[in-house]
Amino acid sequence: MFQPIISIIVPCYNQAQYLDECLESVLDQSFQNWECIIVNDGSPDTTDYVAKNWLKKDSRFIYLKKENGGVASARNFGIFHSKGEWILPLDGDDKIGKDYLFLASQQFDKNPHIIYCKGEYFGTISYKMIMNNFTQEDILLENPIFCSSFFKKEAWEKIKGYDENMLDGYEDWEFWISMYSYYNHLTTIMLDYTGFSYRIKEISRNTEAVKVHDKKIREYIFKKHSDLYCKNIHNFSNYFKDLKHYKKENILLREKLSAKRYQCIDKILSIFNL
Repeated sequence: MFQPIISIIVPCYNQAQYLDECLESVLDQSFQNWECIIVNDGSPDTTDYVAKNWLKKDSRFIYLKKENGGVASARNFGIFHSKGEWILPLDGDDKIGKDYLFLASQQFDKNPHIIYCKGEYFGTISYKMIMNNFTQEDILLENPIFCSSFFKKEAWEKIKGYDENMLDGYEDWEFWISMYSYYNHLTTIMLDYTGFSYRIKEISRNTEAVKVHDKKIREYIFKKHSDLYCKNIHNFSNYFKDLKHYKKENILLREKLSAKRYQCIDKILSIFNL
């Protein structure tokens, strides 16, 4: 039976202490037709030493080095040098379940845009991720799909890759929005399998840069995809109606809408002067 190559892209910056655990989860996969491209994004730690040890363990590990440019740049660099039909990004401090590749490969013939699974947090805290059912309009308000999800390399080529201007986070969210914009819809499959483990650390990019720059990043996304947001305003009509009503009464939408959605819609309204 033909098995397409899956290219796992592992960008690394100051994650050497976690890299062994990450790459061990790749080596343990029940699906065997993969390559794993480790991209050292100018990391000053011992990433070089750790990564080269994995080249000795299995020839399917490939090691690349580049000047620091951020995670979007590192992913693009790795994907550019990949030979797989399907891509799976995996950050150097996270890990995947042993059957994630196999179960995803069983869905390839359905030709979805994105394949993902259930997830969990580990590290300083441990609990299951809340995975909401995917809807087209939801992805314009917040990111329901984590970065370690499968997509075709040809999709990456068509949308010109990850946006390397996004140095402070949400580059994976913007990537999905770009796919939505290009294809006019997204076909997704969520596996009934907990196959992704996201490491929670006391200090990380998500706890620092994203928190500080959240509003600026969202505004950048909304403006970059302003045509798409304008096109889909009718999908938000009920949200907008509620938002304006409660803003008039000076009441937050915590009971009717999540705080995150309130902030997203409030920003969209201000950008489009609605």
